[in-house]
Formats: sequence, C-alpha cells, structure tokens
Amino acid sequence: MKILVADDHKLVRDGLKPFLQELAPDVEVLDAANMDEALAAVAGAEGLGLVLLDLMMPGMDGLKGLELLRAKCPDVPVVIVSGFSSRDHVVAAVQAGAAGFIPKTVSGTAMVNALRLVLSGEKYLPSSTFFEEPGSQMSMPSSMTIRPTGVPAPFDKLSRREAEILALLVEGRTNKEIALCLDLQEITIKVHLRNVYRKIGAANRAQAVRIAMSSGWVPAGAA
Repeated sequence: MKILVADDHKLVRDGLKPFLQELAPDVEVLDAANMDEALAAVAGAEGLGLVLLDLMMPGMDGLKGLELLRAKCPDVPVVIVSGFSSRDHVVAAVQAGAAGFIPKTVSGTAMVNALRLVLSGEKYLPSSTFFEEPGSQMSMPSSMTIRPTGVPAPFDKLSRREAEILALLVEGRTNKEIALCLDLQEITIKVHLRNVYRKIGAANRAQAVRIAMSSGWVPAGAA
C-alpha cells in the first residue's frame, strides 16, 4: 500500500514514516511538499491507499486543495494532519470530504490507531470536536454525528466524564496528561478508568483502547 504524506515540513514527513510503516508490512511512503507535488503524486501513484494532508500546506488555498485531491482520487481516504484543530477546522474539513482529522499534538501510537480506524472505513475526529469547553453553548453539528443510530453497547453505559477520559486515552494520553487536560487529580482519573474498564469489559488500558478502536466508537453520544 502506498501512503502520500503531503506536508511542507520535511521533518514532519520524515517523522511520520516509521509510524506509517506499522500500518502494513508493504507500506511505501510518498512525499509532497506542496499541493502541486501532491496532485502529481496522486495522479501517478498506483496502489495509493491513504493520503495525509497538512491543512496549511502551500497551495491548499483553504480547503480547495482537499477538494482537488478528493476529485483526483475519490476512493482514497484523505486525512487532515494539522497543528490547527479547532472545532471549526475539523467541521469544515469533514464537510469538504476529509476521512479524518488528526492534530499534530497526538502521539505516534494514537495516530496509528486513528489511521487504522480510517482504513477500516470509519472516520476519526479528535475528542475536542465532541466535548465543548465548560460554559460553551456550542453543540456538535449534526453533520459530525458519525453514528446517528446512537452509542453502541457497551459504551452507552459510560458517563460523560468517563467517555471524555476514554477518548483521551485512545489519543495516547497518559493518566497525568488526562488529569491536566480535564483539571482533575490523577487518582480521580484512575478511579474513572477502573469504571470504564468494568463497563466495557476491558482488563487494562491497552485492551480498552483496542475495544474502542475496533468498535468504531466515538464519544458523540456520550451522556
């Protein structure tokens, strides 16, 4: 499988390659530093299975670059990988046809898990898309509801806080990082995680991540 990494920073392109090679034993990573190079690579690549696209790469012209790539390879998932991951950025990208949106702040493990989800036919969105800041009146747009039929069992048993914590766990965050993100004590995170494991039938954090990723769960309907 060929994967195109379109990003104007060579350090980013080179840094992603070892993680992308975990997706399959025969992965070949192609490079593009601007939109013209990306379009040329897409046109000439046989067996292209995935495109990672920087939101602010030269030639993107907003999201027109994404739309051009989608027109060239409509059957190939295009995932935005960006340092800009506000809700507005994510919503606009998905509405323009992105198969996922991965912030550049996530860990390599979380990125690989997210890309496996995309390659399985699901969409991946960062947890910040689903959980508004305290006091915010924003609600998740209906166009972002990936599973309109509701939260799959056993995830329907999770409280909102437990769903938040599980979403951050899937992103590869440590207990300390989750505690800082949610302004909670680390011991509180451990207690919530024990409840999460019990409710979804996981023995540990690795198994919880695997169950969440394999089910295609997203926290959109968390209570």
